Amino acid sequence: MNTASSAAASTPHLLYPHLLQPLDLGFCTLPNRVLMGSMHTGLEDKSADFPKLAAYFGERAAGGVGLIVTGGFSPNIVGWLKPFGGTLRWPWEVRKHRQVTQAVHAHGSRICLQILHSGRYGYHPLQVAPSKLKAPINPFTPRALSVRGIERQIAAFVRTAQLARDGGYDGVEVMGSEGYLLNQFTAPRTNKREDAWGGDATRRMRFAVEIVRRIREACGPDFIIVYRLSMLDLVDNGLAWDEVVQQAQAIEAAGATLINTGIGWHEARVPTISTSVPRAAFTGITGRLKPHVSLPLVTTNRINMPDVAEAILARGEADMVSMARPLLADPEWVAKARAQRADDINTCIACNQACLDHVFQNRHASCLVNPRACAETELNYPATTTPRRIAVVGAGPAGLACATVAGERGHHVVLFDAHDEIGGQFNLAKRIPGKEEFHETLRYFARRIEQTGVELRLRTRADADALSGFDAVVLATGIKPREVDFPGADDPRVVSYLDVLTGRVVPGRRVAIIGAGGIGFDVAEYLVQEGESPSLNAKAWRAEWGVDLAYGDNRGGLVAPRPEPPAREVWLLQRSPGKPGRRLGKTTGWIHRATLKSRQVRMLGGVEYLGVDDAGLRVRIDGAEQVLPVDHVVVCAGQEPFKPLADALPASTEVHVIGGADVAAELDAKRAIAQGSRLAASM
Repeated sequence: MNTASSAAASTPHLLYPHLLQPLDLGFCTLPNRVLMGSMHTGLEDKSADFPKLAAYFGERAAGGVGLIVTGGFSPNIVGWLKPFGGTLRWPWEVRKHRQVTQAVHAHGSRICLQILHSGRYGYHPLQVAPSKLKAPINPFTPRALSVRGIERQIAAFVRTAQLARDGGYDGVEVMGSEGYLLNQFTAPRTNKREDAWGGDATRRMRFAVEIVRRIREACGPDFIIVYRLSMLDLVDNGLAWDEVVQQAQAIEAAGATLINTGIGWHEARVPTISTSVPRAAFTGITGRLKPHVSLPLVTTNRINMPDVAEAILARGEADMVSMARPLLADPEWVAKARAQRADDINTCIACNQACLDHVFQNRHASCLVNPRACAETELNYPATTTPRRIAVVGAGPAGLACATVAGERGHHVVLFDAHDEIGGQFNLAKRIPGKEEFHETLRYFARRIEQTGVELRLRTRADADALSGFDAVVLATGIKPREVDFPGADDPRVVSYLDVLTGRVVPGRRVAIIGAGGIGFDVAEYLVQEGESPSLNAKAWRAEWGVDLAYGDNRGGLVAPRPEPPAREVWLLQRSPGKPGRRLGKTTGWIHRATLKSRQVRMLGGVEYLGVDDAGLRVRIDGAEQVLPVDHVVVCAGQEPFKPLADALPASTEVHVIGGADVAAELDAKRAIAQGSRLAASM
């Protein structure tokens, strides 16, 4: 580093003096306090995808991240997350990893490979664990490791660390949290052994400590070892607080460089990273550990904006912050913070729809608000050599994405919308308790409109005359709610979800909701909440879900949940048989169902709607008729594409239909933003 850059690095940043301060690890210095946390993308599993993985990490390194941790690589096949998942166990595998490390080092950043042994979470019949106990989220039962088997697993970890060093990695992260193998050894919930590897806390943590100690011996003193420590298991019979402290001290003594925070097991029934979780809801637990160890601590979970990260570090709760999905959403997050351009950050809204949900569906991860994520070699927005006049009608997610990407490329874009603000259906979503982060996406798109030169015409209902003279017209006009047809459907007590969420109708104390898709669940959460959303109050949220950062006498940090009483009596109904909410997000649907259950919402499937009369809503369920004595019926029975201009425009006009105007089966912002972005990239 030259003298000028050294002086710049030593000068505290005006807005984020803690966040952008270098961190001296003794044998190397990280340029800032941002760690890109491990997140599986699916690109780790095939050699052919490593050029894409290199581009993905390289872009984040160019954006200024201080330290990157890869998605998990298994040290052997019994540690696979799934059959043929990513491993690093043979010398000939090193070469492909050099593509990744070289891409990161080219931008002055550092990168660690995460070693992850799935234990009983492996979705395959070869899995092993400390004891023969099946995970509740897995159909396979693990084989209990013998003493020789334990030694083989330790050797596998060490071998992978050595291969990572050979591949150019600056270090490794040893995954000891989230309920994976090391965590299974440390917790009495899953370790029922009575030998040298189980029993009291010292013997249960021995496996993890030996792995760290032997990696340090094998890889030398100038190799970063991050240990991911479960500080809050959030499961019954997890670690007690004194055991967390004891383990952290033992890991430090064994030679770790950093301790990263792990929150919750995958089988825990407490959400930890979804949008309804308050920002920085768990960082206090890292702060509790700081007085007990001397090595730097990393805190994590729902840290998505620089002011949040800076406040955590300023309070002394941690020495670094870990973010995974926020850097999926915006690879330039750190650079924008350094340039005092936080308003330009494309904020992660923690929806899980394109990242975790994709991975659980064996698809490559992406990002709802950034469809380029993990597609950096495929989806780019080069400047056009032939600027065109493009009209985009509708300023919802699809229209906003299309207009701003086209504007970025150099096209002259006019964006029409009949309303007085941008956002479309996002303006409804942001009103739902737990979805307040949607405000951030609209703030980001407002800035993008300014930056890309898009001409915005609000309160303007475009017609065929207004659209004449454009080289292309993009219809992103969204949807219209589907109407219901039963006796009394025209009763004033039967209202649309649009009436409720826009405030045109304030429902009474007893409400039936027709339709249990995503909108129906959102409306139910809106109706049962009164006052401040728990998502905006970490203390209230932790009480609602039964999380105790103080631990008390409880293992795992769990106490009895104390949800707020519901503001209304609500019935959530669906015509199809079965459990409502089955088609909600893979990783978030259970959260919505649990939330409504705690608020005493009655969720019923197989409902036949007979009509509305003075007594309420008449229905038939399992052949029996009954009356729900409700004050209002809110219709969330789906939607249909709204595209009247499609037939009104001349046949000679180049017309593209995107978003809900194209497919309205479910309101899908992920598809809408990706579709709009890809269309603009091709124009």
